[in-house]
Amino acid sequence: MKASELKNMDMRELIEELNSLDFENVGGWPAPIKAGAAVLVLIAVLLMGYFLVIKDLNAALEQQQREEASLLKSYENKAFEAHNLDQFRAQLVEMEQTFGALLKQLPKDTEVPGLLEDITHTGLGSGMEFEKIELKEEAEKEFYAELPIEISALGDYHGFGSFVSGVAALPRIVTLHDFVIEWPTDKEAKALGLLNMNITAKTYRYSSQDGGSQSTGPARGQNK
Repeated sequence: MKASELKNMDMRELIEELNSLDFENVGGWPAPIKAGAAVLVLIAVLLMGYFLVIKDLNAALEQQQREEASLLKSYENKAFEAHNLDQFRAQLVEMEQTFGALLKQLPKDTEVPGLLEDITHTGLGSGMEFEKIELKEEAEKEFYAELPIEISALGDYHGFGSFVSGVAALPRIVTLHDFVIEWPTDKEAKALGLLNMNITAKTYRYSSQDGGSQSTGPARGQNK
């Protein structure tokens, strides 16, 4: 008899033996069958235990590990801040002093005419001839107001450079924007080699309309 026939016979006998099992009399099963059934039951119990208990516990463990890492990072950051608290306080004081000094450079309403005079004197001292210097409507920003000044003047390149340097050296904050330099329409001025410059100067005024806590700090800075 061939080995394949023996194998088929063994399988048939196994199937017939399984079909003949009495599930109400498990103790009477053959020892190999009981051993196999015990192994299958053990595997089923392990699988059920994994999916019903261990899997959820693993997920909870991973979540706890992530929370632990997050708390550890937060602890490290707070420990660093606590260790450098005195340095941070010193930096805050320095920033408040710097902020107060900058606020002092923002003109008050009553100082704007004087600022216009300073700009005019700076231009005249640079050899420029003003055709227009006009304060336009201010624009309100978050905590300050922007005051644009439109300037139109005649001069040469050297005069323009000297004017820009002079404005930058003013004690008040003034920024220059939108340069336009072109030949003048006046033929005589053009013959003299003069150019027309249109420029917008912007100065800034502190606005306390935000009220309360924001206006208190700058007020202290201005009184220093």
